[in-house]
Amino acid sequence: MVDLITELSTSISHHTHKAVSKTSIETMKIIPLTDLSPTQWGAFRDAQKESAKIWMICMNLHGEARKNHCKWPSKVDLQRATKGKAKLHSQSIQMVCHAFLANVETIKKLRKEHPNTKTRYPYKEKLFYPVLWPKQAIKYENGHLILPMGRGHQPIKLAVDLEKPPGACRIVWNHGFEFHISQEQIIEEKPGDVQATGDLGQIHQIAVTTSTGKALVISGRGIRSEKRLRNKLLGKIASKKSKCKANSKRSKKLSRARGKVISRTERRCRDLQHKGTAKVIKFCKKEKVGTLFVGNPNGVQKKNCGRKHNQRMSQWEFGRDLNYLEYKSQKSGIAFMTGSERGTSSHCPKCNHKQKVSGRHWQCRKCDFKGHRDIVGSMNMHKLAFGNVIEFPKQETYLRAGSVRIGRRVNNSSQGQTPTRSSCPDTGQSCLRLRKKASTGIFQVARAAADGLSR
Repeated sequence: MVDLITELSTSISHHTHKAVSKTSIETMKIIPLTDLSPTQWGAFRDAQKESAKIWMICMNLHGEARKNHCKWPSKVDLQRATKGKAKLHSQSIQMVCHAFLANVETIKKLRKEHPNTKTRYPYKEKLFYPVLWPKQAIKYENGHLILPMGRGHQPIKLAVDLEKPPGACRIVWNHGFEFHISQEQIIEEKPGDVQATGDLGQIHQIAVTTSTGKALVISGRGIRSEKRLRNKLLGKIASKKSKCKANSKRSKKLSRARGKVISRTERRCRDLQHKGTAKVIKFCKKEKVGTLFVGNPNGVQKKNCGRKHNQRMSQWEFGRDLNYLEYKSQKSGIAFMTGSERGTSSHCPKCNHKQKVSGRHWQCRKCDFKGHRDIVGSMNMHKLAFGNVIEFPKQETYLRAGSVRIGRRVNNSSQGQTPTRSSCPDTGQSCLRLRKKASTGIFQVARAAADGLSR
């Protein structure tokens, strides 16, 4: 087992959210299963095949009803049609039917809201599908989760350390098996009544400003570097694979290497996004923020800015940032809102002059205002979200999302890590320059001392 990562199980929403009146929320804990025995691996694979059979039965029944213009099958109809058709627990079969109907309802809603959409009802054949268990079907005894597989079949046992009672769970394939466990989190009290806004970005993951004159900037360069490395490695693997015969040993080996690169990068980026959003919520709680508004940059990806920049924009996972900020805010008692951020980064907060800005430094051509570009965007959101105009923050804090490896050996250490705090609002590289100068100075002093001793 490796690190446990907390993640919300609900989907992303792009509308304004009201204050949460519940006392708890459901979150999902993800456990990568890296030490499975061949027997367990085969059992999970077979179970996902059985789960896919249930999905295909539901999909075929629904497709026939649409084709014949008949009444669509209900939950009871699907449960009757799938009863006993797979080697799974009865409640696991029912949960697949519920997941299928939830998919149909979501597509129906999207078609009403967006008539020109090309969204289709489920139609693709599935060979594998996640295996689902409800809360009442699983047991947790002596540090082991017992997952039933139906009458006449041996249950699956997993050694998992849990601090809280488990809820619903599922087995998912994500370039390797993962175990997702739903857990209940108690909502904290509201920290205060201060208002805050956040501007999402790529170079900086998010810039947050409060109505009290404080600002926080979280660097996103660690995430960008991980994705850039992934793109380079995938390019090399694709180049080598193009010279191989199909289904050869070397081709399969390169395919496995490709999967490892993708899964490793996804884990690292997900970890950095969790750490960055957690620091935002920690900052909000410290500044007694009661309402947080974060702009949704959905329209930015539609602009054609060249092949390389389009790749960076398409790989920008701002929806995941919104998702993490939403549930972390709810857990901390902070009301979360999201909406359009159009025009916030191109208007001067002092004279409202509009201009196109390049780089991280915002300098108005009409007045003498100078400031950080992402902080300017976050400042202007106060007027959109709350109708208030605030002054440029007097105090700014720059942090990295988390520790990022910068090399095998740094200052004679086996694994070098950059500090989590940055001293530069732009690139954050001044810390590295200082460390390089310091290490060079130490080396020169040591060399001079050695020369003196030799003499």
